[in-house]
Amino acid sequence: MQAAPDLFSYKKYWAKRFGSAPVLPMSREEMDELGWDSCDVILVTGDAYVDQASFGMALVGRVLEAQGFRVGIIAQPDWQNKDDFMRLGKPNLYFGVTGGNMDSMVNRYTSERRVRSNDAYTPDGAGGQRPDRCVIVYTQRCREAYKGVPVMIGGIEASLRRIAHYDYWSEKVRRSVLLDAKADLLVYGNAERQVVEITHRVAQGESLNQIRDVRGTAFLCNERPADWWEIDSTDLDTPGKLEAPIDPYLDTTKTQEVCDSAQAAEEEASKGVSGKQNVIKFVKNVRKSEREKTVIRLPAYDQVKSDPIMYAHTSRILHLETNPGNARALIQQHGQQHLWLNPPPIPLTMKEMDSVYDLPYTRQPHPSYGKAKIPAYEMIRFSIPIMRGCFGGCTFCSITEHEGRIIQSRSEDSIINEIETIRDTVPEFTGVISDLGGPTANMYRLSCKSPEIEASCRKPSCVYPGICQNLNTNHDPLIKIYRRARKLPGIKKILIASGLRYDLAVESPEYVKELVSHHVGGYLKIAPEHTEGGPLSKMMKPGIGTYDSFKKMFEKYSKEAGKEQYLIPYFIAAHPGTTDEDMMNLAIWLKSNDFRADQVQAFLPSPMSTSAAMYYSEKNPLKKISRNSEPVFVPKGKKQRQLHKAFLRYHDANNWPMLREALKRMGRADLIGNGKKHLIPNWQPAGTGDETEGRRISPKAKKKVNGGRILTQHTGLPKTPSFKKKRSPNKPKKRTR
Repeated sequence: MQAAPDLFSYKKYWAKRFGSAPVLPMSREEMDELGWDSCDVILVTGDAYVDQASFGMALVGRVLEAQGFRVGIIAQPDWQNKDDFMRLGKPNLYFGVTGGNMDSMVNRYTSERRVRSNDAYTPDGAGGQRPDRCVIVYTQRCREAYKGVPVMIGGIEASLRRIAHYDYWSEKVRRSVLLDAKADLLVYGNAERQVVEITHRVAQGESLNQIRDVRGTAFLCNERPADWWEIDSTDLDTPGKLEAPIDPYLDTTKTQEVCDSAQAAEEEASKGVSGKQNVIKFVKNVRKSEREKTVIRLPAYDQVKSDPIMYAHTSRILHLETNPGNARALIQQHGQQHLWLNPPPIPLTMKEMDSVYDLPYTRQPHPSYGKAKIPAYEMIRFSIPIMRGCFGGCTFCSITEHEGRIIQSRSEDSIINEIETIRDTVPEFTGVISDLGGPTANMYRLSCKSPEIEASCRKPSCVYPGICQNLNTNHDPLIKIYRRARKLPGIKKILIASGLRYDLAVESPEYVKELVSHHVGGYLKIAPEHTEGGPLSKMMKPGIGTYDSFKKMFEKYSKEAGKEQYLIPYFIAAHPGTTDEDMMNLAIWLKSNDFRADQVQAFLPSPMSTSAAMYYSEKNPLKKISRNSEPVFVPKGKKQRQLHKAFLRYHDANNWPMLREALKRMGRADLIGNGKKHLIPNWQPAGTGDETEGRRISPKAKKKVNGGRILTQHTGLPKTPSFKKKRSPNKPKKRTR
């Protein structure tokens, strides 16, 4: 993979003489105390300012400060006018704008498009402190505040909207956020490398809107440079035969067998044998020197906004060009202008990761918030990120699109040092580290065995449909960190709260034993997401057989440790590829395993994700896209999405009328009854759901029948029935999200 200059090798800017600020200033008074007459860079964010590396603006701000720049923060400004954007004065170099740690639309609206009443990134969780489409509004206000000041946008909202994208909330394809925001430059992904290079170049006199050669950036241009090759994306992708559906009960722990069968399928498919696995070839081969000057022409915005097939094709090509080792530049026409996307940034080395996380963060909210609680901070204040990136490739997830699939890890010493810093400096620390993780709990230092293969691979996932034979799955470095961390004086417990890839965990029984014996606080959350092959194949998630294998190991090691512990599985309703029958089968599985979901997650098509392309196009971009390519069933209507959520909460009496109607329509009335083999009862408690059907009649009620209609005279509300198994008084109910 191409090398990049060390992040901290640049000559420091002259303002380094001011040293590090206790906290990055949010007011003129704080600037005066620091002796600043102005800020070199002002970062505008939709989140409250917490000086901790898990908050993007704090991390970027501290990295720039380490380069010698004076950085100010404008957090959650009043966007109704420009005044609040002028509180720190005019920046010498540029404004940097982000919506915060979440896309502002995801943050504000539920999957049912209802307005959320709270915001976890705001003091006291208050809602409504940021506008819809935050990046666009903030950029416009920066322009109004100071005419001509350059503006650079970034963060997850800009990152996931960097090209034409399907927007769930307006139900249409929107153009790149760069055009709507009218910013000079967009940086995508984890942006330390881009931001540092760009800031130094602007400080040396270059214009922000003229910097065009930095990886991990997007900009607008009038035409393609004459010295570049151009490939039409529709000539590029030539897949082979469609793959057979993955058996949902396949145990993907049999790694070598899976990989061998996949390799054999590829060889057969390349010979034209039908029914085998996809083989992706590229018809345009160019020399390396020419490849670095090659750009792929994506279908224009006008095409993808009116043609779902072309949108799905564009999504497929975009996701094939995400490996920093071999990705090419992309170009997409928007009206009279062209959006240019440079290849993704080179991942940070371990040394660079250590330097980023070892900066002088206070690890606390800005003092101006007083005693107000910021829920997102309260959740992670005692947690430590040990890595970033994810090679899982789950189609509904935005981690890979934003952070990339190359795992970037910190050193053991850096992680241990941060634990000690939290122990010694963070108020109210009780001795419990709430998490050592990141996007996943157990991808720390996992990578391809061959750097050459890693740099050339185009697979969207290293673990689907089985774990790649080239993937190093050694969990020993992570086990070593766990053991060293819990031996530290003053540390009572190290918990693991990040999402666990249980299909990787079962490759290391020693890791599972270590985790279960010492780092589970009674419950461990994992995400099988579904039980059925249809939706799982569209999510690129392992079969439920792998969950069963992990469950056996979890229970075995819990028993050996003398602990009563429980798995809490998460599931998604209404994901593309999910039929009513799939949800019914999931509900039957939940009931047979004695699970009751307190909260359920309905699928939300996040911008630029593969699942969003499935949702919009009703095609499968994991395979060749054409007018006759594989259709994907998508549960879209409000009634059907509610039904899918109702199946997850089969035990909720308010859902029973809807479920009875659906089961009868599906020819599964045999699941309605009062026995253990039934999913829901044939009676309805008073005060719940639709009481006109199957109402329970109280034993003390006076019954009358008049014209076939049952009339009741209730003397009290009956209890909702319970399907749970008998358990000891101290054994808690199993719960799922």
